[in-house]
Amino acid sequence: MIPEKALIANVHGVMNAVLVDGDAVGQTMYYGAGAGAEPTASAVVADVIDVVRTLTADRDNRVPHLAFQPGELSDEPILPIEEVVSAYYLRLHAVEKPGVLAMVTGILSESGISIDAILQKETHEQLVPIIILTQEVKEQQMNEAIAKIEASADIDGAVTRIRVEHFEA
Repeated sequence: MIPEKALIANVHGVMNAVLVDGDAVGQTMYYGAGAGAEPTASAVVADVIDVVRTLTADRDNRVPHLAFQPGELSDEPILPIEEVVSAYYLRLHAVEKPGVLAMVTGILSESGISIDAILQKETHEQLVPIIILTQEVKEQQMNEAIAKIEASADIDGAVTRIRVEHFEA
């Protein structure tokens, strides 16, 4: 669920990429081959060299693991998942009859959740798949809305939910 305009969305095949967002430099991307004999051999040799360098270096001059100085670490509070803000992809199966989509969107509206896009696929079955993309909202609001939607007799099974990340371009 990465926007097509994001640089990292254009990584294909056996290539790997890591997108890092730094305070001073903004977004940087590290890109390279991630599979095959040569890249793997290169990484193994580099790791062996790093181990040998660490073993032969003076203890006071070694770079600590993860490059953090032990005295510079601090405890940071972790945000409860209910407080995390994200956009969402929702997929559900609803009974094919008038008013069901209005009921679902009404629940989202009452929960303070704005809709970015809706797709209701045409079918000749009793159940119709509905896909909804939402604007950003707190996880707690989404949990409450999904519980109400799933409680409806017109919804079959659980609502599938995927968080959607919006990376700044």
